[in-house]
Amino acid sequence: MAAKVREPIQVYLSAAERESLDRVAAELGVSRSEVLRKGLERIAERERDAALVDLVRRGWLRPPVIRGGPVPQGEPVAPLADLLKELDELRADR
Repeated sequence: MAAKVREPIQVYLSAAERESLDRVAAELGVSRSEVLRKGLERIAERERDAALVDLVRRGWLRPPVIRGGPVPQGEPVAPLADLLKELDELRADR
């Protein structure tokens, strides 16, 4: 795995933008750099979500749908009577 490479980036902010950045950093208890990183992550997430919604709208992607179907046959993990008895015992211990 490649090591993370950090690169300094210079950004010019207005006084209001700087105050907003400082306020959010103080509220969250993180550095100004971390606020900017989290903001970029949030924007990327929204873009990914919007791209998925667009694919669904175009019919290229179908969201998962939970449908009814046949109940799988086979032995239950435990008989219902045993489960109810265990539940009663747990409630009695309270």
